[in-house]
Amino acid sequence: MTGLLCYCRAGFEPELAAELTARATGAGFAGYARTERNSGFVVFACDETDALSHALPWRGLVFARQKLRVLAELRGLDPNDRITPIIEALQAGMTAGQPHGALLVEHPDSDAGKPLAGLARAFGNALRPALRKAGLLAARDSDALPRLHVCFIDGDHAFVAVADPADSAPWPLGIPRLRLLADAPSRSALKLEEALLTLLDDDERTGLLRDGMQAADLGAAPGGWTWVLARHGLRVSAIDNGPLRQHVLDTGLVEHLRADGFRWQPPRPLDWMVCDMVEQPRRVAGRMATWLREGWCRQAIFNLKLPMKKRWDETRLCLDLFAEQAQRPLAIRARQLYHDREEITVFARQAPAMRHSVPVSGD
Repeated sequence: MTGLLCYCRAGFEPELAAELTARATGAGFAGYARTERNSGFVVFACDETDALSHALPWRGLVFARQKLRVLAELRGLDPNDRITPIIEALQAGMTAGQPHGALLVEHPDSDAGKPLAGLARAFGNALRPALRKAGLLAARDSDALPRLHVCFIDGDHAFVAVADPADSAPWPLGIPRLRLLADAPSRSALKLEEALLTLLDDDERTGLLRDGMQAADLGAAPGGWTWVLARHGLRVSAIDNGPLRQHVLDTGLVEHLRADGFRWQPPRPLDWMVCDMVEQPRRVAGRMATWLREGWCRQAIFNLKLPMKKRWDETRLCLDLFAEQAQRPLAIRARQLYHDREEITVFARQAPAMRHSVPVSGD
């Protein structure tokens, strides 16, 4: 088969399937989504895989943790020899004799997939030397070559897929492994850390997070997102009627203002605004649009809490509403992060263009 294999949070397969279908249709591609609830992945079958992959860049997808191009789907694998069918599938589709730059052997991040972690680890150790002997894998890992993925759905069922290192997540399963530091005020700090790692590229993190920049954290208590910004050297106005952890204030970079995050506005333009308030997503989208429209901040990261049903529809509506009400050119990226749950995280920046911005309308 041909098509895209995308990983997602278990339970959000319908949302990812709906997003892939809408975006593929909008880009003029015919195909269909195939998935099962709580499987942790979606396959979008399409005969024009390479062109479709180019039209749907990974950074532009909301519900996909990872995006891969399927080379083969192998069923009925013999537990005594899973290597030979994979090598044969790769040799059948190999072009120009080019090896792959690295190998990841994975499993879906789901209840059914997690027991396969031991198999994936052991099989990867056996497959690598076999691939190198067959000339299918470079002697050393290289980001200059396509990355090979083998994803086990079951012991006898696997996808063989490939990723462009510049258009995919670099982490196994598409999940950055972050450690919660002991002095983090809350686990929500991991959400902002992951957003900065996932939604910004290396150059943007270097250029947009500099010592002395000014930021506001709306709904800051107990201070998780404020703490992350201060660790990057930003000076933060933490807006919340609730208390902040004392060690966050002790950084000397934080001013705590007891005010309503939905009503407060800065006395002068800021470099950053972040917001993780629990509110209706359309209300949050509208308020965030006001910040960008009025020029109160140059870039923002905020969360939209999604309803239990029709989450792709609500996502599309909120992103369209945000872009429309901002009334200025914005670069927008959105993602359901690993540390998100029933929500998505949005990065927006005042800029006429940016690579891989989200085309907010799926049609």
